[in-house]
Amino acid sequence: MAEQMMQEAAGKAIPAGYQQTEVGAILEDWEAIPLGGICKVQGGFAFKSEKFKKTGVPILRISNIQSGFLDVNEVVYYAVGEKIPKQFEVHDGDALIAMSGATTGKVGVYNKNEVAYLNQRVGKFVLYGNADMKYIQHVVGSDLYKSALSNMLEQGAQPNISSSQLERIIIRKPTLEIEQKIIANVLSDSDALIDALEQLIAKKQAIKSATMQQLLTGRTRLPAFALRPDGTPKGYKPSELGDIPEDWACYTFNDVVDSCSSGATPYRGNKDFYKGTNRWITSGELNYCIINDTIEKISDEAIKKSNLNVHPQGTFLMAITGLEAAGTRGACGIVGRPATTNQSCMAIYPNEKLSSAYLYYWYVHNGENLAFKYCQGTKQLSYTAGLIKKIPLYLPTIKEEQTAIATILSDMDNELQALTQKLEKARALKQGMMQQLLTGKIRLPLAAGA
Repeated sequence: MAEQMMQEAAGKAIPAGYQQTEVGAILEDWEAIPLGGICKVQGGFAFKSEKFKKTGVPILRISNIQSGFLDVNEVVYYAVGEKIPKQFEVHDGDALIAMSGATTGKVGVYNKNEVAYLNQRVGKFVLYGNADMKYIQHVVGSDLYKSALSNMLEQGAQPNISSSQLERIIIRKPTLEIEQKIIANVLSDSDALIDALEQLIAKKQAIKSATMQQLLTGRTRLPAFALRPDGTPKGYKPSELGDIPEDWACYTFNDVVDSCSSGATPYRGNKDFYKGTNRWITSGELNYCIINDTIEKISDEAIKKSNLNVHPQGTFLMAITGLEAAGTRGACGIVGRPATTNQSCMAIYPNEKLSSAYLYYWYVHNGENLAFKYCQGTKQLSYTAGLIKKIPLYLPTIKEEQTAIATILSDMDNELQALTQKLEKARALKQGMMQQLLTGKIRLPLAAGA
């Protein structure tokens, strides 16, 4: 009796036009079925690593699968030899899934015209039922599928999932293939926008890198600074750092830096020190960017007790310590809003010969090489104020040229930041659309005549 009453109550809770399924209420003209009812997950071939070559047919491994795409920049190859069965071939448009390791569950789509081979522990979705393949690609790449997948992952030395487990996951799909196609097309359009933005950002970053190389070495001069008073082009002169523009000069940091200042870590035992509103930058936050906010905030009392300096907007910061593997030592940043720092950050205040903005871009361009050359120590490689002062650099002697160069590069950074924000919004929008469209919460109009 009680069971009957629960069933009746559940029935009443289902809105009109919906049906109750294993995955909850879904539209009455949709179905909830195991993926294996329409799709097989084909496992890969057990290639022997000694047969990997530098040319031949590309082999797609777990390491090639990223979130939503396949990175085929680094692949191994199988030369002609043992015949590989056709079921292990990968063609343009095939969706693959990582079946073990740290990336288990990540899905990528192969988008190249050449045939590739499927390596072991990589699965390929092979459609054989009434469904649109692009729709299935979006389903298996969705958070809904990933959530179901995470609940069945075998926990051992590393996560593992089998083909049969993947095929048992229940998916939602419209019964009409035309609706599947329409949903897939909308989501694919979002993917195309995201891909276009990613390519544009990569192009802009490459242009910025090339521009930095030209402007910060003087190989390209801005028109306002390119000519001598008689109208002839300025040339170059030899220096201890190689050929430089004739009106530039070689210095050390000691020549162009007024002062350096490191910070401190307020006493961790006083929790009130970390309940304030003052920004406190650590070396891990120096990621070659403008820092407008910090992970931790500290109180006015913490600043006072720790004798911390509040650095103004535009201050140049260097990470003076940090493990080599973490890549923090030698990293830099610019204070975007007034902030203090810990002892692993060095604030550098240039004198009248050097612009902070120019110093930032110069260091972004040269810092990685400098870190390895001038740091000392073993386990914790570090800069010291003494080492910093020895670093050589060359720069325009006219500060207005430094400012002009920094302005151009800053404008490029602002453009990249705007594009990155647009990309993040596009990704968020797609995720929201997937949640709505793949559950039927939002229905799209069917094609005329469907």
